[in-house]
Amino acid sequence: MKYFIIAGEASGDLHGSNLIRGIRKTDPCSEIECWGGDMMREAGGKLVKHYKEGAVMGFVEVLLKLGTIFRNLKRCKRDILEYMPDVLILIDYPGFNIKIAKFAHKRGIPVFYYIAPKVWAWKEGRIKKIKKYVDRLFIIFPFEIEYFRRHGIEALYNGNPLLDSTAEYRFSTESRQEFCKRHGLDEKKKIIALLAGSRKSEIGYLLPKMARLAPQYAECQFMLAAAPSIEDSLYEKILNRHKVENITLVRNETYPILRHSSAAIISSGTASLEAAIIGTPQVVCYGGNEISYMIARAVVKLNYISLANLILEKHIFKELIQHDCTVVDIACELDRLLTDRDYIAAMKADYAKVREILGGEGASEKVARSMID
Repeated sequence: MKYFIIAGEASGDLHGSNLIRGIRKTDPCSEIECWGGDMMREAGGKLVKHYKEGAVMGFVEVLLKLGTIFRNLKRCKRDILEYMPDVLILIDYPGFNIKIAKFAHKRGIPVFYYIAPKVWAWKEGRIKKIKKYVDRLFIIFPFEIEYFRRHGIEALYNGNPLLDSTAEYRFSTESRQEFCKRHGLDEKKKIIALLAGSRKSEIGYLLPKMARLAPQYAECQFMLAAAPSIEDSLYEKILNRHKVENITLVRNETYPILRHSSAAIISSGTASLEAAIIGTPQVVCYGGNEISYMIARAVVKLNYISLANLILEKHIFKELIQHDCTVVDIACELDRLLTDRDYIAAMKADYAKVREILGGEGASEKVARSMID
């Protein structure tokens, strides 16, 4: 079969790469073209366009990039028609992908949606379009099963793919001593993981706060996990501006960094759930353009912004949002993560509950089999 897969951001690239491996294992003669990233290409997909050329987050930010978005839509439609896949697989990224679903549906191309749009959080009106244009919906959170059923959609749940992607590192035999030696770190000092996001707007907001925070913790070592789509120069420009010396920029080692860190400061998103699965104590930070924030606050219907907190419907860890996301607030929470043993024990106990709810491993291969059957 011929597959065309679209992922518009780093998390989609990760999930897409695991899905491609599952498809190639289940359908060895498969042909796969994709809009995605480096991981999807490395998994065996033929990369037509890289997501880093168009990833945008925030209401105002989207308006400023409308020209690019419309050009990408036009090109994507052309690529699909030229390739004429047996099935189109869309991964999250709903603002773009739902428009593509409509286009493909009208041309008789079967549409599978993997990782459903978070319509339970906002833009619930998208459900009508999903029902109309999507042939099969694949979800990665168990609480979504009943939600979509109430709206007349029988979604398929085969587990969460993050359990697969993190498994190698959760059970890694590399010791902390070996990790520190490999990176030239002092094994006697605590390591703090910094995950500033996967988009330039997120990094531009959060990394300066991290850079101002780090000098207050000279007894700690900060490891900044670089996002795949962001060049080193952006990180270095911000770090050099603040003349910070105890932050080390590291690429392609997010999971090992999380595994060996005493605490993590994380931008909201997939990385927060990854940290929970791996077991790293964390604080989640979110902020950005003030107008975008005001609009989001008005339309988003959630009590929590982090997936792990949503799954248990409680504050497993602190979420510092917009005006509460200051250097002082982050430092206060980091102090607690480094010193409050009861707080950390409770957090890790809740992490175990999250992993149990998400189910076992093998999600990507199960989804691939469901798509092919």
